[in-house]
Amino acid sequence: MWHTIATLAECPPGTNCERVVAERIIGLCNINGVFYALDGVCPHQGGPLGQGRVTDCWVTCPWHGWQFDVRDGQHRLNAKLRQTTYPTRVVGEEIQVEIVG
Repeated sequence: MWHTIATLAECPPGTNCERVVAERIIGLCNINGVFYALDGVCPHQGGPLGQGRVTDCWVTCPWHGWQFDVRDGQHRLNAKLRQTTYPTRVVGEEIQVEIVG
């Protein structure tokens, strides 16, 4: 099911915003006009990935510096760690994320 998570104005290029959708915390990143959504809770100690700094395609957890590729959720240093990612789309001025289940 598709859920509106933000408007285009709320998530300009180079930013990351945290939203709660379907009882999940989601980090929404805008990389040069392309939107990516991933699980917003860092697996290390529950840090807020949706509040982390975005550089290129990497989001950095503000608590302890863990980094994840926003495109596929892959941890920067540990191939065994991957955050859940969610499909996104833009409908008019709304950014939507698909959450199944």
